[in-house]
This record gives sequence, C-alpha cells and structure tokens, in this order.
Amino acid sequence: MSYRNRTAALASAAALAGSAVLMAAPTARAEVVDVNYQCKTPIGDKSAVSPIDIKGVRSGSGYRITMSWQKGVSSSPVELGKGAMTPSATIALGGADSGTMTVTGPANDAAIPANTPIKINDLSGTYTPRKSGEVTFTAGVLTIKALGTTTTCTPTNDPGPSLSLDVTAASGGGATGSTQGGGSGSGSGSGSGDELPQTGPEDSAVALGTLGGTVLLAGAAGALWLTRRHRATGVRASRTH
Repeated sequence: MSYRNRTAALASAAALAGSAVLMAAPTARAEVVDVNYQCKTPIGDKSAVSPIDIKGVRSGSGYRITMSWQKGVSSSPVELGKGAMTPSATIALGGADSGTMTVTGPANDAAIPANTPIKINDLSGTYTPRKSGEVTFTAGVLTIKALGTTTTCTPTNDPGPSLSLDVTAASGGGATGSTQGGGSGSGSGSGSGDELPQTGPEDSAVALGTLGGTVLLAGAAGALWLTRRHRATGVRASRTH
C-alpha cells in the first residue's frame, strides 16, 4: 500500500471510530413543563401552577425516575407538623410504552405553616421497560395524604412530556411493581437529596460524544503529522541529491 493510501486509510478509520462511539451513545431530552393542577381538597377546590421536572438515570436493568416540583401546590388551613404529609404521584408513559408508573417520596421533614403552598419533595421510582425505544414521561395525578385526609391534584392543561428517554428493555421483560400497563415500575422515597437528580443517559451521551470527537481529532492530527513528515523527508532527500 502506498504512503498516500495508508494516510487516507488512517483518517477513514479514525472517522469511523468516532462515528461508532457517537452512534452508541444513548439519548435523553428533558425540559421543565408548567403543569396547571386542579386540586380536590377536604375544604374545597384549589388550583396552582408548578413547573415540573422529570429526570432519569440508568439503574441496573431499569431506570431511576425522579420527579421534582419547583413551586408548591395546594395548601392546608392548619399547620402540618413534621411528618404529617406524605405525597405520591403518577407519571404517564408514552411513545414506545404506555400506562402509568408511580413515584413516591418521604413525609415532610419540616412543619408546613397554615395557608402556605405545600412544597412537594422529590418523588422517585424505578421504571423497567418491556420494549426498547423512545419513551416519554408526563406529569400525572399528585396525591397528598395529611392528617387523615386525601387531596388529589389533576393536571388540566394537557402538559407535554417532561422527559423523553431512549430505553433498552431488560431481557425477559415483565410488568411488576406499581405500573399500570406497559413497562414495570415501583416507587420509593427520595426527597432528602441523597439521589443526584441527573439525566444519566444524557450525561453519558455528552461523555461519549466528547470521546468520539477526541478520537476523530486524534486520527486527523495523526494523518496530518504523517503527511508533513513525508513531505519534510522528501525535501531533505532532494536537497541531498
């Protein structure tokens, strides 16, 4: 193989390696969505708008899903002491999957004053898909249990998905846990800040994309170095003769 052909082959191999890394990176798209909640409370109807953020990170054969409220919703006419309020919520699945999954969280870790919007701690759960593909996650019904009463808050503005995630089904699949239809899911509390609310697949895509770009640049630099070295060698050889 001639020198020129070897240089071209090296550059092509570097480009293919970078492309392969980029193609292998999983993708996720997350955005904060305003959700208009209409709440049915023991003392009448209330309404509130809260921006909702849903994030996911790969966890074993499933995905850890975390739902966050940026503003409080509903309120109580009396103070809710520490541990008096327990929230949970559903998330509607779309795209490659369907049904709902449930996310839960711990009771309030501090007293909530009377007639003050109730700030919901982060709620989380594990989602295990039965099909591979892009799945969307959209805020569903929020349930607040406090002092022996139950308040339900339902989105009324048809909010769009807060998260779109490319998922890979676990071998064997199966619906278990608290998901209704579609993939499987189970809720577990995570409002104390122990979980990092990150979008794992998206972070992985950035890291792998950077790696692919590095591989591509390294290959191009190598090819350029070989080309200049060959030219320099040719010039010295001609001067000698």
